[in-house]
Formats: sequence, C-alpha cells, structure tokens
Amino acid sequence: MEYDIKFMHRCIQLARCGEAGAPPNPMVGAVIVCDGRIIGEGYHRKCGGPHAEVNAINSVQDKHLLSRSTIYVSLEPCAHYGKTPPCADLIIKSGIPRVVIGCADPFAKVNGLGIKKLQDAGCEVQVGMLEKECRELNRRFFTFHQEHRPWITLKWAQSQDRVIGRNERIIFSNALTQTLVHRMRARHQAILVGTRTALTDNPTLTTRFWSGPNPLRLTIDRHNILPATLNLKDGSAPTQIYHEESIEEILQDLYTQGIQSLLVEGGAKLLQSFIDKGLWDEAQIETAPFCLGEGVAAPTLKNEQLQRKLMIGGNIIQQYLHQP
Repeated sequence: MEYDIKFMHRCIQLARCGEAGAPPNPMVGAVIVCDGRIIGEGYHRKCGGPHAEVNAINSVQDKHLLSRSTIYVSLEPCAHYGKTPPCADLIIKSGIPRVVIGCADPFAKVNGLGIKKLQDAGCEVQVGMLEKECRELNRRFFTFHQEHRPWITLKWAQSQDRVIGRNERIIFSNALTQTLVHRMRARHQAILVGTRTALTDNPTLTTRFWSGPNPLRLTIDRHNILPATLNLKDGSAPTQIYHEESIEEILQDLYTQGIQSLLVEGGAKLLQSFIDKGLWDEAQIETAPFCLGEGVAAPTLKNEQLQRKLMIGGNIIQQYLHQP
C-alpha cells in the first residue's frame, strides 16, 4: 500500500505537467513499476495527442518487463475510440498484469467501461488510490461532466473597506498580482464581466502579461448600450455578448460549447447573482492596502471555506472553496 501511494503521488505530479496542453481533456499521469522501480512514465501532454498510458508504455526500454509490472494511472484508462485508440486495449496488449487507478472517469464513453475491459481481460485492477486527490486534480472536468456546467471561479479586487468600484476605473492590483490575474485567465476557457464593468473599466480581458491562450471573452448587454469602441469589441480575442439570457442559460450555452471553466471578474451585481444562486466553485478576493470610503460594495460570499491567504506586494489574496 505504501508503494502504491508513493507511485500514485508521482502520477498526480506528472499529470500537472499537462495543465496548459491537456484541456479540455483531463490531466492524467501514468507510471509503470517493475520490482519496485519506475521503468516508464508519461502524462497527457496535449489534447488530441497520445494519452498518459501510451507515453508511459512507449518510454519503457525493455518491453519484456511489462509482463510483470504494475501501471499506475491517475484516471481510468479510456475504453473508446476518440482521437486516439483505447488505452485499456493498449494496456491489455502490452501484457501488464496489474493496474492501479486513482479514480473512475465520469465521461459517458468511459465511466467504468475501461475498468471492466481490463478486468474482463484478466488484469488485477485496483480503483480509488488517492481518489480525493485525483478527483481534485480534474475538478473542472468532473464538474463539467457531472453537473453539466463549467467550473466557476469568482474573482474580484477590493479596498480595505470592501469597496469594489466607483464611477471611474480604480487600480487595486500591483504588478505582481496583476500577473497572477493573467495567469488565472490563461487557466480558464472563458471569462465573463457585466455591463457596468465593460463600460467603466473597458477591460481587454486577455493574457498579455502571461504566456497562455486568451479565454473566450463574454459580457452581458441587455439594453444594447455597449459601444463598438470598447476593447471587448476590438477583435483581438474571441468575444460573445449575451442579451436576454439568464445566468443558467449562459451556463447551459457554455456547456453546449464544451467550455469547462469560467472566470467571472465582475461587477458586484453579477458576482452576487452567482453567489446567491449557489453557482460558484471557488473564489479569489484581492484586497488592496487602502480605503475608498464610498462606492460600490463588494459581494458577500456564502458557504465559503478559506483555503489559503497570501500577502503579495502589500496586497492580500484570499482563496475560497464553495461548500454547498
């Protein structure tokens, strides 16, 4: 058991290397062990490319060792033909007798079928090794397939007296925290702001201070008041404007588009709407070291659990998880 835990931790470590390239596929790591020694490992590098199990098996120099090895995989091997052949078939063909799996795959075309295929072929299969950690690794993927909506991150910046804005643009972030915001954008497939934020702040909503793809830019314009001169309409990144849709309809549309992660950056009314409906999964609040006295009050979280608190360049960043 101790060895199994150690090697599954290594799977999770490898899987994280695919954070930029794997989505919308899940991040997966695989380790092959013979006589207590790692002889092969791999991770899912890029959507559409070879899966972790393929890369791990291909990395083994002496294939004869596979017949007495264990393969550790953070997520259930696929059992269907997609952009690549089934990984369960490759494991069986390679003659690996034992498979240790972190957690089952909720995707409808897998969802236990990979496990069953391995068992039917005579493999010894163990499921649930570091299951909590493996599910956390791909929480966005799980939320998308099980709840049929994107993973939702709320983000805002505020003053010490919890004012989020006024009728003018206010800079809360410093150079360091602004870089972190752009990293966060790069890790989400879509980003949403309300009408007032689009008008007052005129944000670009790109990842210009971080290496990574620009998210799909979203805003709401129920009264057709957003001018063509806004940065959101500059054509620099894909943009979508909603007019009459409710939050639930917006999330359904994003699910239909295959969007697994949504970053909501404001304003206060829009953020509070997500909170009041219980439609959020994590939140990041940045507090600047000054007071404003008056202005738009910051949203108030409900059923939150503080995960960590950081001090960066004088600003405080608090990260929360939603506890339904």
